[in-house]
Amino acid sequence: MLMRGPMMARRGPGLLGAAVRTAVVAGTASAVSGRVREHQANRMAEQDAAAQYQAEQQQAQAYAPQGPSAPPPPAQQSAPQSPAGDPVVDQLERLARLRDQGVLDDAEFAAQKARILGG
Repeated sequence: MLMRGPMMARRGPGLLGAAVRTAVVAGTASAVSGRVREHQANRMAEQDAAAQYQAEQQQAQAYAPQGPSAPPPPAQQSAPQSPAGDPVVDQLERLARLRDQGVLDDAEFAAQKARILGG
């Protein structure tokens, strides 16, 4: 029989140590890979949601009615009754129609009405 030296020195971690190290590295890589994949999926979902929202907004603008769909209700006269064809009444009626259509807001309507009635 051949005798080996009194004691052979180990040169590495041994079989069990190598297996443990490999398992740790593989587990870490798997965990990191899973987190990266999850992060990418979340980012893609956010981008898809933003694109869908933008498309819905564009569709809503494209199909929004450009004017009133029904004729506006008759304008209520704010001024006292004047003879037909009075330019003041005509201007007030025109302002009321613009307000009812949403072109003028209440503050603009009030300012223009005061201007017309004030002279």
